Amino acid sequence: MTDAYTDLDQIFLAGKWRKGSGKTLTNKNPFTGETIFEMKAATADDVDEACKAAKAAQKEWAALPPSARSAKMSALADALEARREEVMGWITREIGGTQVKAALEVQLVLGVLREAAVLPFMVEGRILPEDIPGKESRSYRQPVGVIALISPWNFPLQLTARTLAPALAVGNVVVLKPASDSIVTGGTIFAKLLEEAGFPEGLVSVLPGGGSDVGTALIEHEIPRLVSFTGSTPVGRGIAETVAKSTILKPLELELGGNGPIVVLDDADIGAAVDAAIWGKFMHAGQICMAINRIIVDDSIFDEFTDKFVARAKALKVGDPSKPDTFVGPLVNADQADGVMELIEKAKAEGAGCRVGGARDGLVIPPHVFVDVDENSCLCTNEIFGPVAPIVRARDEADALRLANKTEYGLSSAVFSRDIERGVAFAKQVEAGMTHVNDQPVNDSPFSPFGGEKNSGIGRFNGRWAVEAFTTDHWITIQREPRQYPFSLDDLG
Repeated sequence: MTDAYTDLDQIFLAGKWRKGSGKTLTNKNPFTGETIFEMKAATADDVDEACKAAKAAQKEWAALPPSARSAKMSALADALEARREEVMGWITREIGGTQVKAALEVQLVLGVLREAAVLPFMVEGRILPEDIPGKESRSYRQPVGVIALISPWNFPLQLTARTLAPALAVGNVVVLKPASDSIVTGGTIFAKLLEEAGFPEGLVSVLPGGGSDVGTALIEHEIPRLVSFTGSTPVGRGIAETVAKSTILKPLELELGGNGPIVVLDDADIGAAVDAAIWGKFMHAGQICMAINRIIVDDSIFDEFTDKFVARAKALKVGDPSKPDTFVGPLVNADQADGVMELIEKAKAEGAGCRVGGARDGLVIPPHVFVDVDENSCLCTNEIFGPVAPIVRARDEADALRLANKTEYGLSSAVFSRDIERGVAFAKQVEAGMTHVNDQPVNDSPFSPFGGEKNSGIGRFNGRWAVEAFTTDHWITIQREPRQYPFSLDDLG
């Protein structure tokens, strides 16, 4: 492997690294508070240049045979594999990811990239039935073209890759705006990996900057034909409104907020349910869209589950994310930490019983566990996005289902039961895009449909769903012999 990457504090525009000219962005280590670097953001003019360059590069890229694009995706995976430790280091320094989280994220992205090497061969057209004599009817799947990608900070490597990789694989090009808290791990690291893998210039531009500056300019630009966004529901709604008012209407791939339940039924393996709930709640300090937001437990096993969960939460190692045994690291920035602390104090004021807690240390908030939480508590009606676990008592299975569905969100969910078919029957009634039986809800798989219902998003990622999302149908007919046109009702028979 060559030396560590440099130039990660610059914008990457149409294959060239350059200094930005916009507002100053400060990239900080959330655990130590040190400034990693400062850089000038991109501007609306950079967006315009990147979109035009992408459009110019797209046709040649799409015209390559599937094997050529597949080979490039494999080379991209190889580049990441060779840089595994370096990239993991950035995940820890830039967003406070623990060693476990960093390793998991790189592993997930390698899966996405290996999957993307298969996708060029999954783009299929159809020959359609036709009643008109001499007419052949075809449906071609063609790349959308230029894709506007706006990625989040919490799992930036993974949540950028799952649009970037399949979009490129099926013949598109991408203009990427990473979150300001993950400039490298959600943005410029990909530019370096693409360079190292030998991708042609112009296919991807990486433009760090604010949402109101770079993000809006990118969404409103007439060249991108699809917007892919992962983030909060309010921002997603704003993007949808902006697209609706733009000159060119565009499809949206939106993965938004969550309020994920894990339901523990009366016949559950309590030990397995506790293990899953601890991991699915406190991984990355709860800063995951799929993370458990509410733990719903049947009354008959409530006390036993709660006691075991509380004991496990107290034993979790908290603090420095660079240490291999740390499981709960810092929140990404002060705004996030302040918001979580406000919810904790509000929950206490509402009367929720806090069994596990502790003082905030910088951006590190230790695990908090609240028990017998009312279903209308702020902890149940808000996406917490922090290391706070509310446990809600359900009277029975029907009540547990009612509680699970009592939310405007519907991203990921889980249910525990020793009776697999009972668990599946329950899962099918949960109003969510994803439900996992006898596992926690933080799951992603390269060939499985990832996405939400209700206010958790529009569309699905991964596998054939990604092929459908990032290509469009083009109906083409061929009239192979002169057609006899009807000129009267009698001609129609």
